Amino acid sequence: MNPFARFSLVRLLLAGGAVILLAGMLVVGTWVEREIESGVISRAGMVTGLYVDSLVTPHLQSLADNGELREADRAALDRLLSGTPLGQHIVAFKVWAPDGRILYSSNAALVGRQFEVKPSLASAFAGQVRSHIADLTEPENEFERQRWPRLIETYAPVRTANTGTIVAVSEFYQTTDDLAQEVRAARLRSWLMVSTATLVMFLLLAALVRRASNTIVTQQNELSEKVTQLTGLLNQNEQLHDRVRRAAARTTALNERFLHRIAADLHDGPGQDLALALLRMESLAETCANCPATVSKGSTVAGEFRTVHSALQSALADLRATSAGLQLPEIEQLSLADTARRAVRDYERKAGLAVALAVDDVPREAPLPVKITLFRLLQESLANGLRHGGGADQRVTLGRREDQLTVEVADRGKGFEVGAAAADGHLGLAGMRERVVILGGTFSVQSAPGRGTVVRASLPVAPLEAEHE
Repeated sequence: MNPFARFSLVRLLLAGGAVILLAGMLVVGTWVEREIESGVISRAGMVTGLYVDSLVTPHLQSLADNGELREADRAALDRLLSGTPLGQHIVAFKVWAPDGRILYSSNAALVGRQFEVKPSLASAFAGQVRSHIADLTEPENEFERQRWPRLIETYAPVRTANTGTIVAVSEFYQTTDDLAQEVRAARLRSWLMVSTATLVMFLLLAALVRRASNTIVTQQNELSEKVTQLTGLLNQNEQLHDRVRRAAARTTALNERFLHRIAADLHDGPGQDLALALLRMESLAETCANCPATVSKGSTVAGEFRTVHSALQSALADLRATSAGLQLPEIEQLSLADTARRAVRDYERKAGLAVALAVDDVPREAPLPVKITLFRLLQESLANGLRHGGGADQRVTLGRREDQLTVEVADRGKGFEVGAAAADGHLGLAGMRERVVILGGTFSVQSAPGRGTVVRASLPVAPLEAEHE
């Protein structure tokens, strides 16, 4: 389970922002604290250095002569560092020569000893005043570290009064006691400032996040409402589509019943009348066969009777053919494969041609409208292939793709331009397409001049609910 799932987006953003701001506050606060501490130390060292320089430098001018201090100057420095406020403020004092030798020290044991020139000492000989807190780990601090753990160490250049040339560097140490209170106060002010700034930024961030969250929530609600409306419309559309499919399926079956009734009416009505008329015409023709009378332009009565008799015979044949074409065979009890075989067998009997039929994994049962559409599709496609392509190498393939029945009728006839045929409004193609599409299937024709024709269709075979409503 996601541990953050029960938190809202606003809380997650605020928590993340608080963590980031807190981390930033710690980093910035620590950096500011160190900078303030370094600045306070440098300022204190510089101020003290100026003070020391004003008192000590007059006693170091003898260094400009031969690089050594006179005894009188040493005695004056001893008095200055022992019995004055300066001596109370400075706990250790040294004067360095450029080569790292100690010329004077409040600890007489260090005078004359030479040590490595440290970077801070080198900077002071370059004219800079350097102050920092020393841990007293250097060899020259062996006496200081016995009494203090840390001291403020300051290096200040000593210049000659006339030329300003640096002749030595004075180094003095101060305790951190006097500076600690000032550093703590500066540190407290810096942390208060950083904390206040962080709190203000967090409050601004919270306001912005809450406002953005309210906007997002409003938009989400609006979007959810629209999605609900669209879902309802989609469900209604699906219901309407399903009702249209069922109505179309019922219409397909009803159309076939109407066609069957029309075929029966033609057979029982005009067909019977024409048959009776032919019988009467035959008896009259025998009576008037030798009738010499003429009707018009040399035509005899017998000749006219024979013409009328031939016309009636042709009309009766056409009427019976039309009636037979309108009447669908009894396919309701047949399977899909048997329906296809019946359509192909009827075509072969009428056309006198052989058609290759391949049936692959076809569902046995299907709604009656699907069987009717399959029969009419094969009937019309094969007839078109004979009428327009000579019935060359006709073949029918039935298959299955998921819940769809796939039908393919192909030939190697002369073919045609599909676009031109559609533009001319060929009723055969339009009727087949309409029958297939109205049941929710797909229909396509692929053809080109000299390349034959392929008719493809897919029909849903799933039972239609409330099919016989």
